[in-house]
Amino acid sequence: MNKLILISFFFLFTNLSFGQQSTHLKEIDPAPFSDNSHHWYGISDSHNIIQPPAVPHQFKPEEITLIANNILIYQKNNGGWPKNYDMFAILNETQKDSLIAAKSQTNTTFDNGTTYTQIAALSIAYNATGKAVYKKAALKGLNFVLQAQYSNGGWPQYFPVENDNYSSHITYNDGAMIGVMKLLKDILDKLPQYDFIDRKMRVDINAAFEKGLDCIVKTQINENGKPNVWCQQHNEITLQPAWARKFEPPCICNKESAEIVLFLMSIKNPTNAIKSSIKDAVKWFEDSKIYNTKIETISATKTKTNYKTIETDRIAVTDSTAAPIWTRFYELETHRPMFSDRNSKTVYSLAEVSLERRVGYGWYTYDPQAVLKEYPAWEKKWMSK
Repeated sequence: MNKLILISFFFLFTNLSFGQQSTHLKEIDPAPFSDNSHHWYGISDSHNIIQPPAVPHQFKPEEITLIANNILIYQKNNGGWPKNYDMFAILNETQKDSLIAAKSQTNTTFDNGTTYTQIAALSIAYNATGKAVYKKAALKGLNFVLQAQYSNGGWPQYFPVENDNYSSHITYNDGAMIGVMKLLKDILDKLPQYDFIDRKMRVDINAAFEKGLDCIVKTQINENGKPNVWCQQHNEITLQPAWARKFEPPCICNKESAEIVLFLMSIKNPTNAIKSSIKDAVKWFEDSKIYNTKIETISATKTKTNYKTIETDRIAVTDSTAAPIWTRFYELETHRPMFSDRNSKTVYSLAEVSLERRVGYGWYTYDPQAVLKEYPAWEKKWMSK
């Protein structure tokens, strides 16, 4: 069994939210860190301060103190964390020294489940051990989160803001802003591991949370008076859909939008604005279903690209028994299912995407189905009021 399979099995055996996680405070769940770990072990990056070992060695989830000590080492002086490392990795002294020497760097981010996951884990560690150092680091992280928020309520991908690239945009991609909002919601919902947060900070957190909700509603794409869903990223000034990577154009993005709607549906006593936002998004998900289509992974001639060696391909096939599916991207205005590539060219079928991007990105999704499944109960509870 190869290294990546072992890592995937270890990290993805469960998929607990922060709220569910709080019911067992005797361990730190690795699942929220899985995206970071996957990138560290699976995607070579010369910019990383330390590189992964050929054979990973990791702490067990119940080794709370050892994991939390790792998280402290990775935390930067500004309170945030860099992405794409394994918080559970057993580090040698040289690696620890390298990380400590780089604490003044400001490559701190919310991308790939970063910073808000570390804050949640440190809070569990403090709750379990009573060690003040974990409380201090968690509070420092929360101050970083509050400082990073734009006045309009959104969060960038990186903070301090990098103004020369797309990371300054309000970022829904990879759960960045919604991950932050879930953390704040858990605190405001008084989950027990956050009891150490004082009243003054809770007031600030509540204000940030309300501004975040307002930003979510305001960034919902509205075409000629008809709201649908969201883009992966929105311009931090105009709030309009914006480019990210070369294959991520301004468009209607169903995968990220499904996560946003599920989060909005978790809000207690939603405002009329939130109710309308959810209702409009659900209508879009219903209207944008694709029938009689499924995606298959097939064997392919071994091909070496600039990014990795590929031995499979993905194809869209017709199947009358297939469950409804959605493309990740739909074109603005036309609502036509669309795809893109590293040359930023728009195409309208998976087959037109280059092999490297075809197998290296999730172009189709079933995520909206989770929204449609939960919506009837939510509608009965809230829309009748």
